[in-house]
Amino acid sequence: MQISTKKVLVTGADGFIGSHLTEALHKAGCSVRALAQYNSFNHWGWLEDVPCLGDIDVTSGDVRDAEFCNELLKDIDIVFHLAALIAIPYSYAAPQSYIDTNVSGTLNICNAAIRNGVQRIVVTSTSEVYGTAQYVPIDEAHVLQPQSPYSASKISADAIASSFYHSFELPLTIARPFNTYGPRQSARAVIPTIIAQISDGQREIKLGDLSPTRDFNFVADVCAGFLALAHCDEAVGQTVNIGSGTEVSIGDTLHLIKDIMQADVQFLEDAQRIRPPGSEVQRLVCDNRLIKKLTGYAPQHSLRAGLEKTVDWFKQPKNLQKCKADIYNI
Repeated sequence: MQISTKKVLVTGADGFIGSHLTEALHKAGCSVRALAQYNSFNHWGWLEDVPCLGDIDVTSGDVRDAEFCNELLKDIDIVFHLAALIAIPYSYAAPQSYIDTNVSGTLNICNAAIRNGVQRIVVTSTSEVYGTAQYVPIDEAHVLQPQSPYSASKISADAIASSFYHSFELPLTIARPFNTYGPRQSARAVIPTIIAQISDGQREIKLGDLSPTRDFNFVADVCAGFLALAHCDEAVGQTVNIGSGTEVSIGDTLHLIKDIMQADVQFLEDAQRIRPPGSEVQRLVCDNRLIKKLTGYAPQHSLRAGLEKTVDWFKQPKNLQKCKADIYNI
């Protein structure tokens, strides 16, 4: 499918990845409707910072409301569904919220897509659904392991989406990005919390377990993966990983950031940042052969290059101020 000139909806457009994807779609020539979660402050999250704000249609609302979703998708050709609660620690405290937003929200979007004759929908999953790797690299056939309420909600959301493809022939692809990082990411995530604490002048960097490994991907590369999947008709009905295939530990990531920022800092274990023993995902690394086969996709940023861009963004005082580096963000 050729997506330029199409009318495109991004749910969760006010978030980290969603705001970057909105920019990428606008640049690609799409007419973009961007959903920001309703709030009484009329604040549009990270959309407030995108240069193309004046050229997109920003709508405030909530994917938990089925009737709202039905109205939202009218006249839309393609949907990128990113709206979700994503913080793993908060899912321990408020699991029902994750069911309401991630599962019911996905159901509402899929139903609305059927009713409105949407031509294509890309539903966002997460590598967290795999849990700790049973083998590496992790391909799309890997067993799904709900090691947190968050991952359980995303497994459920993926199943709902997949059922709409099989039951109602909804032209749908499930995109499963591995760990995304970059400008605008919340300080609840490990890379921005390291950068924010160092930029704030702290000498002892508070973190949880340094031993888990991750497949980190710069946000521009993840957005390129989303667009590649939307273009690819052969991806309909499939779940597709987006990742680099490169594995790095949290500890090594900390040391790389220290080197980039030329920071003399020490690590301090913070007990509140450590997941329950059965919930920690110890190892994630992507098998990206399927997306390469389908689309020719390849990430363009090395970890160091992406981190350098991310550090430059977080070091700007107006951006650092938003991180609240002195508190633990869940």
